Amino acid sequence: MGVGTRDTAPGAGREAERDAADRRAEPGFIELDGVEKVFHVRRRAGRLRRVREEVRAVDGISFSVPRGAMVGYIGPNGAGKSTTVKMLTGILVPSGGRLRVAGIDPARERTRLARRVGVVFGQRTTLWWDLPLKDSYELVRRMYRVPEAVYRRNLERCVELLGLGPLLPVPVRQLSLGQRMRGDIAAALLHDPEVLYLDEPTIGLDVISKAKVRGFLREVNAERGTTVLLTTHDLTDIEQLCRRVMVIDHGRLVYDGGLDGLHAAGRGERTLVVDLERELPPIEGVPGARTVKVEGPRQWLAFPAAQSAAPVVSAVAERYPLVDLSVREPDIEDVISRMYADSRAP
Repeated sequence: MGVGTRDTAPGAGREAERDAADRRAEPGFIELDGVEKVFHVRRRAGRLRRVREEVRAVDGISFSVPRGAMVGYIGPNGAGKSTTVKMLTGILVPSGGRLRVAGIDPARERTRLARRVGVVFGQRTTLWWDLPLKDSYELVRRMYRVPEAVYRRNLERCVELLGLGPLLPVPVRQLSLGQRMRGDIAAALLHDPEVLYLDEPTIGLDVISKAKVRGFLREVNAERGTTVLLTTHDLTDIEQLCRRVMVIDHGRLVYDGGLDGLHAAGRGERTLVVDLERELPPIEGVPGARTVKVEGPRQWLAFPAAQSAAPVVSAVAERYPLVDLSVREPDIEDVISRMYADSRAP
């Protein structure tokens, strides 16, 4: 059973009709066309003089996300990820371009859109600091006017899947960062949002908690069809949750596609780890591969991610006494680092 079904609160008939019209009209659930966000800051230029500078946090980004997709949106610190999310929620107004979520302009109809989106900012809580977690959830219910039956069903499901039962009577200020993150994710889903923006949702979580959160998000996306836009520095989140990934750097979209294509664009390499019967000089003469590391009888050979491992394994097996071998997939963090370097090259 999913997180719950979306019921319409009494007295919201006109809103429901408008939302239904939006859903029929939307070609993409989330749409950005040439979106820009420019900030003007004053910097010191000498002891008494200050100059006004223009900072382009987002620089002409365009993309479309269909309903029900789970997409990774990644980039280095200061790339423009959080600025994009804030424009998608209506917190910030774009300086240029066109932006729509479910056919709604977030900046013009922020309150109306709020009923249809959930947001989790990893470094900022939406919970009430001095209240027990369960009281924060009750306030969320009242703010969004969630029907009692829907609220209870969604809360029970979130508590079960995120392991929040023992934390409900605990004041938010006494929760650890990982516990608070799980609490924030549950709060963002209590009103059955159609889209969920997650900014560093697994920050501060231990391995077990991360697994719980990832499993929960997979279930919400698969069973409820919730559209998810995920920004994170934990690239395992992207690998385990997203089929599509967008990379932003200096406010510009430098990649939009699948993980396989990301490896190719970032010149990713797979690694063949070879255990030989005895210590030997570095393996040479294997087409398309090179030895990058040697430790006793163990050697590491790198080859392009797009290349099949079979010819590399065959060439090594024919010429060297093998005991064991394994193939390691590219480190996505290294792939993205190379992509950043390429995008900044003159």
